[in-house]
Amino acid sequence: MIDPFLLSRISLQFNDKSDDLLGELSAAARTPDGSLWLGSDEYLSLERLSPLGNMIYGQHKSFFLGDFLELFNNEDEVDVEGMDYSQSYLWFTGSHSYKRKKTKGKDEEKAIARLSEITTDANRYLLGRIPCVNGELHKTCSDPAEPDKILTAACLKKTEQGNILTDALREDDHLGPIITSLLPSKDNGLDVEGLAVRGDRIFLGLRGPVLRGWAIILELELAEAEPGVLTLKPIGKGDRPYRKHFVQLNGLGVRELCLYKEDLIILAGPTMELEGEMQVFRLHDLQERDDDSLTYSDDDDLTALFDLPFTIGSDHAEGLALIPCLGYDNALMIVYDAPNPIRRIQKDTILMDVFHLPF
Repeated sequence: MIDPFLLSRISLQFNDKSDDLLGELSAAARTPDGSLWLGSDEYLSLERLSPLGNMIYGQHKSFFLGDFLELFNNEDEVDVEGMDYSQSYLWFTGSHSYKRKKTKGKDEEKAIARLSEITTDANRYLLGRIPCVNGELHKTCSDPAEPDKILTAACLKKTEQGNILTDALREDDHLGPIITSLLPSKDNGLDVEGLAVRGDRIFLGLRGPVLRGWAIILELELAEAEPGVLTLKPIGKGDRPYRKHFVQLNGLGVRELCLYKEDLIILAGPTMELEGEMQVFRLHDLQERDDDSLTYSDDDDLTALFDLPFTIGSDHAEGLALIPCLGYDNALMIVYDAPNPIRRIQKDTILMDVFHLPF
Protein backbone atom coordinates (compact mmCIF):
# COMPACT_ATOMS: atom_id res chain seq x y z
CA MET A 1 0.00 0.00 0.00
CA ILE A 2 1.26 3.47 -0.92
CA ASP A 3 0.33 6.50 1.17
CA PRO A 4 -1.97 8.88 -0.73
CA PHE A 5 -0.21 11.78 -2.40
CA LEU A 6 -2.47 14.83 -2.61
CA LEU A 7 -1.52 16.69 -5.78
CA SER A 8 -3.94 19.56 -5.49
CA ARG A 9 -7.44 20.67 -4.56
CA ILE A 10 -9.97 21.62 -7.15
CA SER A 11 -12.40 24.52 -6.65
CA LEU A 12 -16.01 23.89 -7.70
CA GLN A 13 -18.10 27.06 -8.00
CA PHE A 14 -21.88 26.67 -8.17
CA ASN A 15 -24.62 29.25 -8.52
CA ASP A 16 -26.11 30.93 -5.47
CA LYS A 17 -29.15 28.61 -5.46
CA SER A 18 -27.09 25.45 -5.00
CA ASP A 19 -26.48 25.44 -1.24
CA ASP A 20 -28.03 21.99 -0.73
CA LEU A 21 -26.29 20.58 -3.79
CA LEU A 22 -22.81 21.16 -2.38
CA GLY A 23 -23.51 18.70 0.42
CA GLU A 24 -25.09 16.02 -1.81
CA LEU A 25 -22.55 15.41 -4.61
CA SER A 26 -22.33 11.70 -5.38
CA ALA A 27 -20.93 11.19 -8.90
CA ALA A 28 -18.54 12.85 -11.34
CA ALA A 29 -17.28 12.56 -14.92
CA ARG A 30 -15.07 14.67 -17.16
CA THR A 31 -15.73 15.10 -20.89
CA PRO A 32 -13.14 15.80 -23.63
CA ASP A 33 -14.07 19.49 -23.87
CA GLY A 34 -12.86 19.85 -20.26
CA SER A 35 -16.31 20.11 -18.67
CA LEU A 36 -16.84 18.55 -15.28
CA TRP A 37 -20.20 16.82 -14.81
CA LEU A 38 -21.65 16.07 -11.38
CA GLY A 39 -24.63 14.16 -10.02
CA SER A 40 -26.32 14.27 -6.65
CA ASP A 41 -28.43 12.16 -4.30
CA GLU A 42 -31.46 14.42 -4.27
CA TYR A 43 -31.85 16.14 -7.64
CA LEU A 44 -33.48 15.33 -10.99
CA SER A 45 -30.69 17.03 -12.90
CA LEU A 46 -27.07 16.71 -13.96
CA GLU A 47 -24.75 19.62 -13.24
CA ARG A 48 -22.06 21.01 -15.55
CA LEU A 49 -19.08 23.10 -14.49
CA SER A 50 -16.69 24.61 -17.03
CA PRO A 51 -12.91 24.96 -16.61
CA LEU A 52 -11.86 28.50 -15.66
CA GLY A 53 -8.13 27.77 -15.24
CA ASN A 54 -5.92 27.19 -12.19
CA MET A 55 -7.96 24.13 -11.10
CA ILE A 56 -11.13 26.23 -10.84
CA TYR A 57 -14.43 25.10 -12.36
CA GLY A 58 -17.53 27.29 -12.55
CA GLN A 59 -20.20 28.74 -14.86
CA HIS A 60 -22.61 26.24 -13.35
CA LYS A 61 -25.47 25.00 -15.51
CA SER A 62 -28.15 22.43 -14.59
CA PHE A 63 -29.73 20.03 -17.09
CA PHE A 64 -33.13 18.56 -16.13
CA LEU A 65 -33.08 14.87 -17.02
CA GLY A 66 -36.74 14.93 -18.06
CA ASP A 67 -35.81 17.19 -20.99
CA PHE A 68 -33.85 14.32 -22.54
CA LEU A 69 -35.32 11.07 -21.20
CA GLU A 70 -38.72 9.77 -20.18
CA LEU A 71 -38.59 9.62 -16.39
CA PHE A 72 -40.86 7.40 -14.31
CA ASN A 73 -42.25 10.66 -12.88
CA ASN A 74 -41.14 14.24 -12.20
CA GLU A 75 -41.12 13.98 -8.41
CA ASP A 76 -38.96 11.05 -7.24
CA GLU A 77 -35.22 11.57 -6.89
CA VAL A 78 -32.94 9.70 -9.30
CA ASP A 79 -30.26 9.23 -6.63
CA VAL A 80 -27.47 9.54 -9.22
CA GLU A 81 -24.60 7.40 -7.91
CA GLY A 82 -22.42 6.81 -10.98
CA MET A 83 -21.41 8.75 -14.10
CA ASP A 84 -19.09 8.19 -17.05
CA TYR A 85 -18.45 9.40 -20.58
CA SER A 86 -17.89 7.24 -23.65
CA GLN A 87 -18.17 7.84 -27.40
CA SER A 88 -20.03 11.17 -27.16
CA TYR A 89 -22.49 9.90 -24.55
CA LEU A 90 -22.72 10.96 -20.92
CA TRP A 91 -23.93 7.98 -18.89
CA PHE A 92 -25.49 7.92 -15.44
CA THR A 93 -27.10 5.41 -13.10
CA GLY A 94 -29.49 5.62 -10.20
CA SER A 95 -28.97 3.50 -7.11
CA HIS A 96 -31.66 0.89 -7.98
CA SER A 97 -32.32 0.64 -4.24
CA TYR A 98 -34.99 0.40 -1.59
CA LYS A 99 -34.80 2.72 1.41
CA ARG A 100 -35.87 2.48 5.02
CA LYS A 101 -37.40 5.62 6.47
CA LYS A 102 -35.30 7.67 8.87
CA THR A 103 -36.43 8.38 12.39
CA LYS A 104 -37.75 11.91 12.96
CA GLY A 105 -38.47 13.93 16.05
CA LYS A 106 -38.46 12.72 19.64
CA ASP A 107 -41.71 10.76 19.61
CA GLU A 108 -40.27 7.29 20.31
CA GLU A 109 -43.33 5.35 19.16
CA LYS A 110 -43.48 7.17 15.82
CA ALA A 111 -39.73 6.84 15.32
CA ILE A 112 -39.88 3.08 15.87
CA ALA A 113 -42.82 2.79 13.48
CA ARG A 114 -40.94 4.71 10.78
CA LEU A 115 -38.11 2.18 10.96
CA SER A 116 -40.54 -0.49 9.74
CA GLU A 117 -41.45 1.45 6.59
CA ILE A 118 -39.63 0.50 3.37
CA THR A 119 -40.11 2.51 0.18
CA THR A 120 -38.39 3.21 -3.11
CA ASP A 121 -38.33 6.02 -5.66
CA ALA A 122 -39.14 4.86 -9.18
CA ASN A 123 -36.52 7.12 -10.79
CA ARG A 124 -33.77 5.28 -8.90
CA TYR A 125 -34.11 2.55 -11.55
CA LEU A 126 -32.81 4.73 -14.36
CA LEU A 127 -29.67 3.68 -16.22
CA GLY A 128 -29.26 6.00 -19.16
CA ARG A 129 -27.15 7.89 -21.65
CA ILE A 130 -27.46 11.36 -23.15
CA PRO A 131 -25.56 12.69 -26.17
CA CYS A 132 -22.93 15.15 -24.94
CA VAL A 133 -21.09 17.31 -27.45
CA ASN A 134 -18.91 20.31 -26.59
CA GLY A 135 -20.30 20.63 -23.11
CA GLU A 136 -23.98 20.49 -24.08
CA LEU A 137 -26.54 17.71 -23.71
CA HIS A 138 -28.90 16.82 -26.55
CA LYS A 139 -31.94 14.61 -26.97
CA THR A 140 -30.65 13.72 -30.45
CA CYS A 141 -27.74 15.01 -32.50
CA SER A 142 -25.19 13.97 -35.10
CA ASP A 143 -22.15 12.07 -33.93
CA PRO A 144 -19.19 14.46 -34.26
CA ALA A 145 -16.96 11.50 -35.19
CA GLU A 146 -19.44 10.14 -37.79
CA PRO A 147 -21.78 12.93 -39.00
CA ASP A 148 -24.12 10.47 -40.72
CA LYS A 149 -24.72 8.66 -37.42
CA ILE A 150 -27.44 9.96 -35.07
CA LEU A 151 -26.89 9.88 -31.32
CA THR A 152 -30.03 9.41 -29.23
CA ALA A 153 -30.74 9.76 -25.52
CA ALA A 154 -31.97 6.45 -24.11
CA CYS A 155 -32.38 4.49 -20.90
CA LEU A 156 -32.65 0.85 -19.97
CA LYS A 157 -36.14 -0.52 -20.60
CA LYS A 158 -38.46 0.19 -17.67
CA THR A 159 -40.75 -2.39 -16.06
CA GLU A 160 -43.38 -2.33 -13.33
CA GLN A 161 -40.78 -3.35 -10.74
CA GLY A 162 -37.90 -1.22 -11.97
CA ASN A 163 -36.14 -2.14 -15.19
CA ILE A 164 -35.18 -5.25 -17.13
CA LEU A 165 -31.92 -5.59 -15.20
CA THR A 166 -33.54 -5.71 -11.77
CA ASP A 167 -36.18 -8.08 -13.16
CA ALA A 168 -33.40 -10.42 -14.32
CA LEU A 169 -31.52 -10.11 -11.03
CA ARG A 170 -34.61 -11.30 -9.13
CA GLU A 171 -33.80 -14.78 -10.46
CA ASP A 172 -30.10 -14.58 -9.58
CA ASP A 173 -28.65 -17.05 -7.04
CA HIS A 174 -26.75 -14.35 -5.16
CA LEU A 175 -28.79 -11.17 -5.61
CA GLY A 176 -32.30 -12.55 -6.10
CA PRO A 177 -33.06 -13.36 -2.44
CA ILE A 178 -31.90 -9.88 -1.40
CA ILE A 179 -33.93 -8.02 -4.02
CA THR A 180 -37.12 -10.03 -3.53
CA SER A 181 -36.91 -9.54 0.25
CA LEU A 182 -37.08 -5.74 -0.31
CA LEU A 183 -33.91 -5.28 1.74
CA PRO A 184 -33.02 -1.55 1.80
CA SER A 185 -29.67 -0.31 0.58
CA LYS A 186 -28.57 0.84 4.03
CA ASP A 187 -29.31 -2.67 5.37
CA ASN A 188 -26.84 -4.29 2.92
CA GLY A 189 -29.46 -4.44 0.18
CA LEU A 190 -28.93 -3.79 -3.51
CA ASP A 191 -27.23 -0.41 -4.00
CA VAL A 192 -25.62 0.54 -7.32
CA GLU A 193 -22.92 3.16 -6.67
CA GLY A 194 -20.37 2.71 -9.44
CA LEU A 195 -20.47 3.11 -13.21
CA ALA A 196 -17.79 2.69 -15.87
CA VAL A 197 -18.53 2.58 -19.59
CA ARG A 198 -16.59 1.69 -22.71
CA GLY A 199 -18.71 1.65 -25.83
CA ASP A 200 -21.71 -0.59 -25.15
CA ARG A 201 -20.04 -2.39 -22.21
CA ILE A 202 -21.18 -1.25 -18.80
CA PHE A 203 -19.70 -2.03 -15.40
CA LEU A 204 -21.90 -1.42 -12.36
CA GLY A 205 -20.28 -1.46 -8.93
CA LEU A 206 -22.41 -2.47 -5.96
CA ARG A 207 -22.00 -0.83 -2.58
CA GLY A 208 -24.25 -3.59 -1.39
CA PRO A 209 -24.77 -6.35 -0.94
CA VAL A 210 -21.33 -7.38 0.23
CA LEU A 211 -21.46 -11.18 0.53
CA ARG A 212 -19.17 -12.65 3.18
CA GLY A 213 -16.68 -9.87 2.43
CA TRP A 214 -17.03 -10.07 -1.37
CA ALA A 215 -18.03 -6.97 -3.34
CA ILE A 216 -19.80 -7.38 -6.67
CA ILE A 217 -19.30 -5.72 -10.05
CA LEU A 218 -21.92 -6.43 -12.71
CA GLU A 219 -20.94 -6.38 -16.37
CA LEU A 220 -23.56 -5.63 -19.02
CA GLU A 221 -23.65 -5.14 -22.77
CA LEU A 222 -26.40 -2.88 -24.05
CA ALA A 223 -28.07 -2.43 -27.41
CA GLU A 224 -30.66 0.05 -28.63
CA ALA A 225 -33.97 -1.81 -28.96
CA GLU A 226 -35.78 1.25 -30.29
CA PRO A 227 -35.22 5.00 -30.10
CA GLY A 228 -34.95 5.95 -26.45
CA VAL A 229 -34.93 2.36 -25.15
CA LEU A 230 -31.92 0.17 -24.34
CA THR A 231 -31.97 -3.58 -23.87
CA LEU A 232 -29.55 -6.17 -22.47
CA LYS A 233 -27.56 -8.62 -24.59
CA PRO A 234 -27.04 -12.18 -23.32
CA ILE A 235 -23.40 -12.34 -22.18
CA GLY A 236 -23.40 -14.56 -19.09
CA LYS A 237 -23.80 -18.25 -18.34
CA GLY A 238 -26.99 -19.73 -19.76
CA ASP A 239 -27.58 -16.58 -21.83
CA ARG A 240 -27.83 -14.48 -18.68
CA PRO A 241 -27.90 -10.74 -19.56
CA TYR A 242 -25.00 -9.95 -17.20
CA ARG A 243 -21.75 -11.27 -15.74
CA LYS A 244 -20.78 -11.14 -12.07
CA HIS A 245 -17.30 -10.27 -10.89
CA PHE A 246 -16.62 -10.87 -7.19
CA VAL A 247 -13.78 -8.86 -5.66
CA GLN A 248 -12.22 -8.95 -2.18
CA LEU A 249 -11.90 -5.31 -1.12
CA ASN A 250 -11.13 -5.89 2.56
CA GLY A 251 -14.84 -6.23 3.28
CA LEU A 252 -15.72 -2.92 1.59
CA GLY A 253 -18.33 -2.28 -1.10
CA VAL A 254 -17.92 -0.32 -4.33
CA ARG A 255 -18.54 3.43 -4.16
CA GLU A 256 -17.47 4.35 -7.71
CA LEU A 257 -15.58 3.07 -10.74
CA CYS A 258 -13.57 4.49 -13.60
CA LEU A 259 -11.63 2.91 -16.43
CA TYR A 260 -7.89 3.44 -16.91
CA LYS A 261 -6.78 1.79 -20.17
CA GLU A 262 -7.83 -1.87 -19.74
CA ASP A 263 -8.04 -1.69 -15.94
CA LEU A 264 -10.74 -0.61 -13.54
CA ILE A 265 -10.06 1.83 -10.71
CA ILE A 266 -12.33 1.08 -7.75
CA LEU A 267 -13.26 3.48 -4.99
CA ALA A 268 -14.25 1.24 -2.08
CA GLY A 269 -15.95 2.10 1.19
CA PRO A 270 -18.18 0.68 3.91
CA THR A 271 -21.59 -0.62 3.00
CA MET A 272 -24.80 0.30 4.88
CA GLU A 273 -24.51 3.32 7.23
CA LEU A 274 -21.10 2.33 8.56
CA GLU A 275 -18.39 4.94 9.05
CA GLY A 276 -14.94 3.69 8.12
CA GLU A 277 -11.82 3.98 6.03
CA MET A 278 -12.09 4.12 2.25
CA GLN A 279 -9.57 2.68 -0.18
CA VAL A 280 -8.67 2.90 -3.87
CA PHE A 281 -7.89 -0.29 -5.82
CA ARG A 282 -6.84 -1.19 -9.35
CA LEU A 283 -8.42 -4.27 -10.91
CA HIS A 284 -6.33 -5.43 -13.85
CA ASP A 285 -7.63 -6.63 -17.23
CA LEU A 286 -11.28 -7.00 -16.23
CA GLN A 287 -12.32 -6.31 -19.81
CA GLU A 288 -10.47 -9.42 -20.96
CA ARG A 289 -12.61 -11.77 -18.85
CA ASP A 290 -15.34 -13.60 -20.72
CA ASP A 291 -17.06 -15.27 -17.76
CA ASP A 292 -17.96 -14.68 -14.11
CA SER A 293 -14.83 -14.13 -12.03
CA LEU A 294 -13.49 -14.17 -8.47
CA THR A 295 -10.50 -12.01 -7.51
CA TYR A 296 -8.87 -12.40 -4.10
CA SER A 297 -7.25 -9.55 -2.21
CA ASP A 298 -3.81 -11.15 -2.62
CA ASP A 299 -4.29 -11.85 -6.33
CA ASP A 300 -1.85 -10.24 -8.79
CA ASP A 301 -4.88 -8.92 -10.69
CA LEU A 302 -5.92 -6.69 -7.77
CA THR A 303 -3.71 -3.89 -6.43
CA ALA A 304 -4.52 -1.76 -3.38
CA LEU A 305 -3.33 1.72 -4.36
CA PHE A 306 -3.89 3.90 -1.28
CA ASP A 307 -6.18 4.68 1.65
CA LEU A 308 -8.12 7.92 1.70
CA PRO A 309 -7.91 10.22 4.72
CA PHE A 310 -10.75 9.31 7.09
CA THR A 311 -12.96 11.64 9.11
CA ILE A 312 -15.95 10.28 11.03
CA GLY A 313 -19.19 11.96 9.97
CA SER A 314 -17.93 13.76 6.85
CA ASP A 315 -15.97 13.47 3.59
CA HIS A 316 -17.71 10.34 2.35
CA ALA A 317 -15.94 9.71 -0.97
CA GLU A 318 -18.57 9.06 -3.67
CA GLY A 319 -17.37 10.41 -7.02
CA LEU A 320 -14.33 9.47 -9.07
CA ALA A 321 -12.89 10.89 -12.30
CA LEU A 322 -9.57 11.07 -14.13
CA ILE A 323 -8.39 14.63 -14.63
CA PRO A 324 -5.16 16.34 -15.80
CA CYS A 325 -3.32 18.04 -12.94
CA LEU A 326 0.11 19.64 -12.49
CA GLY A 327 1.59 18.00 -15.58
CA TYR A 328 0.01 14.58 -15.01
CA ASP A 329 -2.42 13.51 -17.73
CA ASN A 330 -4.37 11.26 -15.38
CA ALA A 331 -4.69 12.26 -11.76
CA LEU A 332 -7.63 11.02 -9.67
CA MET A 333 -10.27 13.49 -8.55
CA ILE A 334 -12.38 12.48 -5.54
CA VAL A 335 -15.77 14.07 -4.91
CA TYR A 336 -17.21 13.88 -1.39
CA ASP A 337 -20.77 13.57 -0.13
CA ALA A 338 -21.32 15.19 3.29
CA PRO A 339 -18.09 17.19 2.85
CA ASN A 340 -16.27 18.58 5.85
CA PRO A 341 -17.43 22.20 6.41
CA ILE A 342 -13.84 23.44 6.06
CA ARG A 343 -14.11 22.60 2.34
CA ARG A 344 -16.81 25.27 1.93
CA ILE A 345 -14.55 28.24 1.29
CA GLN A 346 -17.55 30.30 0.15
CA LYS A 347 -21.30 29.77 0.23
CA ASP A 348 -21.29 28.58 -3.39
CA THR A 349 -17.75 27.13 -3.60
CA ILE A 350 -16.33 23.87 -2.35
CA LEU A 351 -12.90 22.21 -2.57
CA MET A 352 -12.42 18.60 -3.68
CA ASP A 353 -9.22 16.51 -3.77
CA VAL A 354 -6.97 15.38 -6.63
CA PHE A 355 -4.56 12.50 -5.91
CA HIS A 356 -1.53 11.24 -7.79
CA LEU A 357 -1.97 7.77 -9.26
CA PRO A 358 1.06 5.63 -8.39
CA PHE A 359 1.56 4.08 -11.83
